Amino acid sequence: MLNGIGLGMLYFLLAVGLTIIFGLLQFVNFAHGAFYLLGAYLTYDFVERGMNFWLAMALAAVIVAIVAGAVEAILLRRIYKLPHTFHILVTVGIALFIQEMVIILWGPLGGSVAAPEGLNGVIIAGDFIYPKYRLFMIAFTAVLAIALYWALERTRLGAIVRAGSESAENMGLLGYNTLRINTLVFAAGAGLAGLAGALVAPIRGVEPFMGIEALSIAFVVVVIGGMGSYLGALVAGILVGVVQSLMATIWPEGARLMIYLGMAAVIVLLPRGLFGRA
Repeated sequence: MLNGIGLGMLYFLLAVGLTIIFGLLQFVNFAHGAFYLLGAYLTYDFVERGMNFWLAMALAAVIVAIVAGAVEAILLRRIYKLPHTFHILVTVGIALFIQEMVIILWGPLGGSVAAPEGLNGVIIAGDFIYPKYRLFMIAFTAVLAIALYWALERTRLGAIVRAGSESAENMGLLGYNTLRINTLVFAAGAGLAGLAGALVAPIRGVEPFMGIEALSIAFVVVVIGGMGSYLGALVAGILVGVVQSLMATIWPEGARLMIYLGMAAVIVLLPRGLFGRA
């Protein structure tokens, strides 16, 4: 259960950026997994160069956000009003470009990242033994989830983002620079994906194709939770993580299969997802 909750919080962190981007821009970003991949590899590279893990993690997330903001401002904003097929083609191309650049820069074999000092052991309580870093990850992502909710629901910036998702035209008439808001939201969503990649690096290491797997999981979480729903991303992320973890114990070969079966059931029974509005 703890492994499942930890996985689920990571899945939430990965999916919430995707769902925020969709909620504001109505744009399906197939490059989201590539930003997760880039965050993991930047953390790996910085740690290999001797940088403190915490600084490496923060710096990786910021760099990913800056790269994503530049991509949105230079390329993606030109295709928002085009059919969704163009969105898919362009973002898949961006994802493949980032993946190939990772292979060129860091090689095709991947690597490992040591857990930060102080969190590289285990906690022993009677018969219960559990890695310190995984417990930290659960606590950290829980605090981050609360902070994100507060930022979206209780701040002026969050109100602007939510209003923009309802009517970008009216926000423009009120004098807000909707293009700048779009860029900031896209960068923040990608930065969260990069942060998820940085957090997962000490657990599973890094390899060039981890972004593909992350993208598939993110879409499963978003579909189950509901497109554009923050609460849906949180609940569905934890649900998917727990199901995957429990099934890995009961039926390892079918752990991933059960996730997709669950998604198919939600699509049939609740086409909007658990908390989706559209």
